[in-house]
Amino acid sequence: MNKLTTSTAIPTRALKLEALSKISASFELFCLASGMEALGEMMDHDAQAICGPRHARGRDRQAHRWGKTKSKIGFHGGKVEIERPRLRGFDGKEQPVPSWEAAVAEDWLGKWAMNQMLINVATRKFARSVRLPEGDVPGPAGAGLSKSAASRRFVALSAARMKDWMASDLSGLDLLVIQIDGIHMDEDLILVAAIGVDAKGDKHSLGLAEGATENAATVQSLIDNLVERGLDPAVPRLFIIDGAKALSKAIRRTFGRAAAIQRCQIHKARNIMERLPKSLHASIRCVLRQAWELDDPAKAERLLRNLAQRLARDWSGVAGSILEGIDEILTVTRLGLPKELRRSLACTNIIENAMSTVRRVCRNVKRWRSASMAMRWTAAAMQEAARGFRRLKAHKQLPTLRAALEAHHNKDSHGVLARQAIAA
Repeated sequence: MNKLTTSTAIPTRALKLEALSKISASFELFCLASGMEALGEMMDHDAQAICGPRHARGRDRQAHRWGKTKSKIGFHGGKVEIERPRLRGFDGKEQPVPSWEAAVAEDWLGKWAMNQMLINVATRKFARSVRLPEGDVPGPAGAGLSKSAASRRFVALSAARMKDWMASDLSGLDLLVIQIDGIHMDEDLILVAAIGVDAKGDKHSLGLAEGATENAATVQSLIDNLVERGLDPAVPRLFIIDGAKALSKAIRRTFGRAAAIQRCQIHKARNIMERLPKSLHASIRCVLRQAWELDDPAKAERLLRNLAQRLARDWSGVAGSILEGIDEILTVTRLGLPKELRRSLACTNIIENAMSTVRRVCRNVKRWRSASMAMRWTAAAMQEAARGFRRLKAHKQLPTLRAALEAHHNKDSHGVLARQAIAA
């Protein structure tokens, strides 16, 4: 009978696990070493292509080798030191090494800093967020992981991105809807932003302007910037605002007195409720909701006027608030839009959601040193918010909006011609 024997060799599975544990312990260092080796081979290849083989002679050479030097390159949000060749042209000037120039141009340091700021990592915690304290790749002095270094990179990249964004061409966007709203950054600083919705239902962050208050001049500077970048004032669009008179004034000054402006119904209802006792909230909210849902604009307006008349004796100020801007409150109803589309376009939820991202990104800022600083942070936050934009829910009904806006525009044009004819 054969006896069972036990092998003294290490089992295959145990060997694999042991090897894997050794690799995992220094995997970061392994990746760094592999990357540095690959980059070194690429630079040697470039040096040979430019200077030819070592000690070679020939007319095809564009430069000659000039030793090596140590330089730093981005890795995990910081810098690591690497040795690179130096090339000197026959005119005595330094020649660039293409692979090194391409690696440095990636600007991984700026992108890391930008990303960390946008996800609310404080600059003083930047080093810990990109390099593990117990990791194999340390963060010594000069590695670009300090608070000031991360801040400088964020400032540089956010300023460059804001400049490109504020100068981008808008003429290729078939915008049907534009929402404009302001956000208070400080006691004496407000930023006014614009977001557009195109004919396919896709949302776009359009622009930003700074001012001390949300007055017509601040809004006008934003609108002027949009027009300069290709937004055609002659194209009929729907403008959605929170109810500020300065917004309506600037919009009508640029896009015509008959521009279709919709005041946010949510803001209007909230302003009314805040001025009434809780005992009236349920009944007033029911009437407002009924008015918003009606398809007949005349009936909706009559319902709101009856509500104002009912409140006029005891709450005259609230009654006046209901009647103030009543034409702009029911714009989407007067345009004859379907109920689903009206719900999407009767409020400023689109830009309010973007502003919530701005507040979240900027919450680590303790003090705004200047308006340009607030502009950089807000522009970066709006571009971050754009990553999460979804298509408008009722996007399939947007052709109805285009037809309604064109009909509204043509009706106004005929009215202007008729008035001119009568005046003549």
